[in-house]
Amino acid sequence: METSEETVAPSSAQLTAARKFVKAHGKPSRAVVENIGRSGARVVLVGADGALGDVVVPSVATGEALVEAVDDLEAATWDAETVKAAKIGPEHRRKMAGR
Repeated sequence: METSEETVAPSSAQLTAARKFVKAHGKPSRAVVENIGRSGARVVLVGADGALGDVVVPSVATGEALVEAVDDLEAATWDAETVKAAKIGPEHRRKMAGR
């Protein structure tokens, strides 16, 4: 059984969020599109300064379209270079730990 994923164009709010992130955190920024199940996909943004951000979209295809539509945003994977570029500070670590 084949399933096809219809590409829903990113909303203006999603595009604006990604563009603001790139503007605030440097060029080029990286984007990793992650499937999060029925909820859609999460586009994890890694700025040139190491900052992290994200945008949730309806599908992986929409996430990929978002990356293509934003200037100075490069598609990436969680390879060593992208992981090394991300700077996770103490405040973010506490937040992830639920403190």
